[in-house]
Amino acid sequence: MNPEAFVEMAATESTHWWFCARRKILDRIIGTMKLPHEARVLEVGSGTGGNLLMLSHHGQVSAVEMDEYARRISSEKTHGRFDIRAGNCPDNIPFPGEQFDLICMFDVLEHIEEDVNTLVALRKHLALNGRMLITVPAYPWLWSAHDVFLHHKRRYTARNLHGILKQSGLRIDRLTYFNTLLLPLAALSRLKDRITPGKKSSGTEIPPSFINAILKAIFASERHMLSSFDFPAGVSLLGIARAE
Repeated sequence: MNPEAFVEMAATESTHWWFCARRKILDRIIGTMKLPHEARVLEVGSGTGGNLLMLSHHGQVSAVEMDEYARRISSEKTHGRFDIRAGNCPDNIPFPGEQFDLICMFDVLEHIEEDVNTLVALRKHLALNGRMLITVPAYPWLWSAHDVFLHHKRRYTARNLHGILKQSGLRIDRLTYFNTLLLPLAALSRLKDRITPGKKSSGTEIPPSFINAILKAIFASERHMLSSFDFPAGVSLLGIARAE
């Protein structure tokens, strides 16, 4: 990932509407999974640590992050509370022989060339009845300068994410789009980026506080709907799977 992107992420993930709302949605989803008491949770690709405190509400959290600068930011931000180890996927997952009740990859898989091999490697670290929770950006037609800036390899559709999970030996519990209510706005934003291209997407910076609050409220409201049903379209995809 671009080092500038880590700097930006560290500065914005506590207040930007997208990060804040996504955490609320993921917190709600994990809360419905009925994890074991004192569950072991692993975040793969933890970046600058914005999800670690949220995940700690659900169990004992460890993390893997390949970038030294991001690990340092995470450790400073969380006062060294979490076990954050250097590693990368699929060949260097630094928890040999350890298993987890929940393995999370939040908008990470799209950065990895070998996505199937990565899921195969992580599957071996699932405890009995353990699950993976994965989010990825949706729709190749939404590709923009922001994907380039973040060093994405691809965006997914529900069909190809389903195939990749199955190919990895995982049984799918749930697969849904989300960030659905703001899909029209995202499509217009991507169109603007194509008409007036730049190095970054127009959605990168934190908008004015009033707009930021509105966008956060709209996106976060999906957590209530996702508790009851799946969305047929959206800017992102969410998958929950377990070992066959």
